[in-house]
Amino acid sequence: MRDPVFEPIKINRFESSNRIYMPAMHMGMADNYKVTDTLIEFYRERGKGGAGMICVGYATPDDMSGSALNIGAHSDEFIPGLKKLASAIKENGTGAVVQLNHSGRYNYSFFIGGRQPVAPSPVASRLTREVPKELTIDEIQQIVESFSQAAVRIRTAGFDAVEILAGTGYLISEFLSPLTNQRQDDYGGSLENRMRFGIEVVQSIRKSTGRDFPVIVRMNGNDFMQGGQGREELKIFAKSLVKNASVDALCINVGWHEARVPQIVTAVPRGAFSYLARGIKDVVEVPVIASHRINDSKTAREMIGDGMCDMVAIGRGLIADPYLPEKMRTGREKEIMHCIACAQGCFDNLFKLKPVACMCNPKAGFEKTKIIEKIATGKKVMVIGGGPAGMSAALSAAEKGHHVTLFEKKQILGGQLYLASSPPGREEFAEFARNLSVQVSVSNIDVKTGIDVDGNLIKAEKPDHIILATGAVPIEPPIKGHDLPHVVQAWDVLEEKVFTGRRIIIIGGGAVGVETALFLAEKGTITGETLKFLMVNNAEPLVDLYDLCLKGTKKVMIVEMLDTVGKDIGKSTRWGMMQDLSRVGVEINTQTKALEITEQGIKVDINGEVKEIPADTVVLAAGSKSYNPLQKIVENSGITYDVVGDAKQVALAFDAVHQGFDAGRSI
Repeated sequence: MRDPVFEPIKINRFESSNRIYMPAMHMGMADNYKVTDTLIEFYRERGKGGAGMICVGYATPDDMSGSALNIGAHSDEFIPGLKKLASAIKENGTGAVVQLNHSGRYNYSFFIGGRQPVAPSPVASRLTREVPKELTIDEIQQIVESFSQAAVRIRTAGFDAVEILAGTGYLISEFLSPLTNQRQDDYGGSLENRMRFGIEVVQSIRKSTGRDFPVIVRMNGNDFMQGGQGREELKIFAKSLVKNASVDALCINVGWHEARVPQIVTAVPRGAFSYLARGIKDVVEVPVIASHRINDSKTAREMIGDGMCDMVAIGRGLIADPYLPEKMRTGREKEIMHCIACAQGCFDNLFKLKPVACMCNPKAGFEKTKIIEKIATGKKVMVIGGGPAGMSAALSAAEKGHHVTLFEKKQILGGQLYLASSPPGREEFAEFARNLSVQVSVSNIDVKTGIDVDGNLIKAEKPDHIILATGAVPIEPPIKGHDLPHVVQAWDVLEEKVFTGRRIIIIGGGAVGVETALFLAEKGTITGETLKFLMVNNAEPLVDLYDLCLKGTKKVMIVEMLDTVGKDIGKSTRWGMMQDLSRVGVEINTQTKALEITEQGIKVDINGEVKEIPADTVVLAAGSKSYNPLQKIVENSGITYDVVGDAKQVALAFDAVHQGFDAGRSI
């Protein structure tokens, strides 16, 4: 039977061997606009992995359009680096594309030497809090010309195509949207005028690069901005791009950075935005590429096979596993390491001005520096603990050629990843646990589950090296009444080992407290399957269905000593979780100290005032502490060892995976 993903497709003169398109993502790996060896090796690996086309960037058409961490395309001095990058991508038959973009009002003045960012109108962005300078007609025309000349450099460097970003709230988006375009001249007012800048950019590029050079536009299917552009206006823009600017393909993006609809996090269902690509495909005759949260072979095949799109853009999925396309092609799909959209190493790193890394793939971004070379004679390595740190350590040690045995006291591998997967929208963490388990099963690793390791077993095994990855245990706060029968641990709630009453107070507003609150607030709400059934049968009014999706059977409150909750949640994820807490009615009391748990509830101190809050169940979410009972035994044995993950210091799953990987490859 034909595989729709691996049917060739032509975009202008370029024929892609398959329909997997790696979209441009800001990697933070350029150095003063110049392509680095780190960037080259990162994309060389993705080219080896079998993607049909890889788009890098974005690249800057002028020195106001980005930062020095972007790839530069605004000067001839950047062409040699671009040539090396194109060659690395193309050496295994993958098509190489560069995305051009001007960030407009989304740029920060400190990235551009203190100069004022530019935009169609002086409307401040919620992202930067800066008011941009309104562009003059001459300046607009100069930017159009800059795009054109940058595209010529891209073609000169040997790339197969150019992509222009006309979405996400950047400059072309800002001209398109009435929210940010308040001009009264030919570039503002009517939709035709607001489209003018974007159309002129593409027309100029087409003229300068020639009719046979593929030109792709990445545009929004919906801005998800209140009062901004929805699907219908953007369909008109799509048609105009094809008719008036001879665009060869459209890659459909989602939302602005300011939008309050989650777009990239694990709570977004796989392929959720495919309907937007379908809407554009219905009105144009050029190939349409769907994007966002496409991380598995089944979703990709269904979207193409069902006619939702012509290609699929898989971005972070190829960070997590560069060989995803090749594994699909060769029937090894069970071995794919899926991106779970945690954002811990990719988007959260960018907020810290750090290069992109990956929780699921500790080699990502380190292709040049973390090479594992086989050793002639392997050691006997004992890994104790089968969570993310332990599995990662076992995998890298085995890859190096050691003889590895992995011990886990539970019956399955995965550790706290299964806890993390319990709240609504976090199910992908269980996928990560399963993916790691599969990697272990197809490696030369001896796995022993259901075994609680002690000193006698260590003596019997006689390992040359031990990796301790025994994880963490929940903290029991020193609060009077913590041993009462209606007091439970958050971990037990998430593992559904206990039942809770209607009125619930959670002590602790860190990540676990927030996740537990969302988990409990979901109780009694209707599922997506039930919602669809009731909706298509007109069983209830839409407003009632909305309430049934959000209003459960529990009344949940978080009590937190600090001035905010969720401080230990990554920036990419936190805002959405805070939005969810508000939406489902979780009450949050910050700067509130729990003094005592009583039979009726808890006594708290709020700004010096002591009061008692009634509760049927009190949940302890005071954090966790390292669990490492074997270290002294191992030290006394004289066996060399490493401690990794939460057993060393409680941190993120990202840290656990990377610590484990480094420990295993260093033996």
